[in-house]
Amino acid sequence: MTQKDFPEGAVVVFGGSGGIGQVVAKSFAQAGTDVAVAYRSKREVAERVAADIHGLGRKASLHAADVTDAAQVRAAVDEAARAHGRIHTVVFGAGPVVEQVLLGETGESLWRRSLDVEVNGFFNVVQATLPYLRAAGGGSYVHLGSAGHLWWPPKDGLSVVPKAANEALVRGIAKEEGRNNIRANSVLVGVIEAGMFLELLRRGVFDRKWIDETQKLLALKRWGKPEEVGHAAVFLASNKGAYITGQQINVSGGFGV
Repeated sequence: MTQKDFPEGAVVVFGGSGGIGQVVAKSFAQAGTDVAVAYRSKREVAERVAADIHGLGRKASLHAADVTDAAQVRAAVDEAARAHGRIHTVVFGAGPVVEQVLLGETGESLWRRSLDVEVNGFFNVVQATLPYLRAAGGGSYVHLGSAGHLWWPPKDGLSVVPKAANEALVRGIAKEEGRNNIRANSVLVGVIEAGMFLELLRRGVFDRKWIDETQKLLALKRWGKPEEVGHAAVFLASNKGAYITGQQINVSGGFGV
């Protein structure tokens, strides 16, 4: 893609220091747009992402914010707007490492925390950014969801349930804000060799049996690459996807087909 695929300004990537989020941020830079990297605590990782974006010839800015704190989110968005002049795209990929537990064994505090980060976090981001997209004459939201939205993976409810709520919010934004030239779509993320998957492998949560059974569910017999999520997010946000809204792209190697 070339620079004409995006207007002047920047994409704000929430979760830009995450295993997948940082690659998504760099994918937008490769596609020819500046990037505001929003992160919660991984400052050093975010700085490396910004350095890589600069190396690609694009401007990058860093913004610390806990998405569960609406004031912090508003401050980060205001900073990003000042730094880049315009926000044309918002990517929501923030979220904790998801503990793999059955719904019936999920504690209340863990449940509430998952909903707070994923659902309230996304709502806070939308509330803070929507006025900027409206004022600029349009823009795009890209939500990084879960392939489990279409085929339930046992023990992954702390990811799938909150993200399913966000899928409803994505459709709501698409329906209500289309008149303002604002689009909203989701990338449903499968098993990707980055971030949470690698962390849970390291912990031993995903054993050989899990790997073998999951591979059986894949049409493409390999794990996904974070760049493949990035390519889908860029497409949905760019002018090449200008007539696409309220939709999902399932980047999961045919998981559950």
